[in-house]
Amino acid sequence: MVKKKSHEERHEEPMPGKETLDNQANTESDASGQPEPEGDPEATVTRQAEEELLGRLTEMQDRYLRLSAEFDNYRKRTLREKIELSQSGGESVIKKLLPIIDDFDRAMNSMRTTDDCNAVKAGLELIYSKINDFLKQAGVREIEAVNEEFNGDMHEAVTTIPVDDEKMRGKVIDVTQKGYTLNDKVIRFPKVVVGE
Repeated sequence: MVKKKSHEERHEEPMPGKETLDNQANTESDASGQPEPEGDPEATVTRQAEEELLGRLTEMQDRYLRLSAEFDNYRKRTLREKIELSQSGGESVIKKLLPIIDDFDRAMNSMRTTDDCNAVKAGLELIYSKINDFLKQAGVREIEAVNEEFNGDMHEAVTTIPVDDEKMRGKVIDVTQKGYTLNDKVIRFPKVVVGE
């Protein structure tokens, strides 16, 4: 005959798997985001670390936004300065050309009123030399091409003509338009006639 256990005896015996169920319940309550007991020092440290990381993240985001705004302002300012420089950069060149234009005005007036061709010719030569001096001061140099070996990097051939002299084959015979360099950079290629 099976002896019935008293209520007290049944209570003392653990149910099979009860500890496992209790552990799962504790784990689930921790994972569900329920606040941990106040007395747990590990939870306090974790909260403090989270708050510190959030503070640092907020500070970094603020620094990023400020840096981004500063860079945007810098970019706009430099763009504005470049536009102003390009607009006013030609001002100094124009100011230097104005005296030459004044000379041209005087030459035009004297051409209309005088019969002395030599005086007009001398005035034009003076103006021409002033223009050349101005260009030299600005760093502009004429590319010498006549009797030079044809160079595709420095010359632009417009035509070729047959030559009797063998020494002139492949050389520049004539220049139809002068070429110039500005500080050793070609700004206009000379148009040349090449012997063949």
